[in-house]
Amino acid sequence: MKRLFTILAIASALASCGIYSFTGTSIQSDVKTIEIDFVEYKALKVNPSLSNDLTEAIRQRFRQFTKLEQLEENADLELSGQIVGYEIRPTAITAQEVAAQNRLTVTVKFDFTNNKYPEDSWSGKSFSAYADYDSNNSLDAVESSLCAEIIDKLVEDIFNASVAQW
Repeated sequence: MKRLFTILAIASALASCGIYSFTGTSIQSDVKTIEIDFVEYKALKVNPSLSNDLTEAIRQRFRQFTKLEQLEENADLELSGQIVGYEIRPTAITAQEVAAQNRLTVTVKFDFTNNKYPEDSWSGKSFSAYADYDSNNSLDAVESSLCAEIIDKLVEDIFNASVAQW
């Protein structure tokens, strides 16, 4: 019983200090707002919905896992980025020198500004994620599901780098 009480007391102390939460974030208690800019598309190969889908996924992640109010400007935290790479490359070659599997890779660069704690800020951090698909499928047939998978990975990495400080 004492052990349970001790565990509960420690958990309560950690949660109440405002620095650590059970969602994995480490946001100071006086940080209340975030500005998440629209993700610009700068890659050579065009995917018309990727910028919007990635922007909305990041905003949704912050709504779900933080109590930060999202503002259009003058926020405590600022997150901005751009898609700089969208590439398809073969990953598995058959004996006939034909691609058996292809890989779609998306690369983004982000800036994170913490206006309250500037030492936590970073700039030009690159994140990359990929998904493989069978070369018997056309990219058009699998692109939306591949992009959804890639966006999930990118959002997790960006979120962790900014407010979980991993």
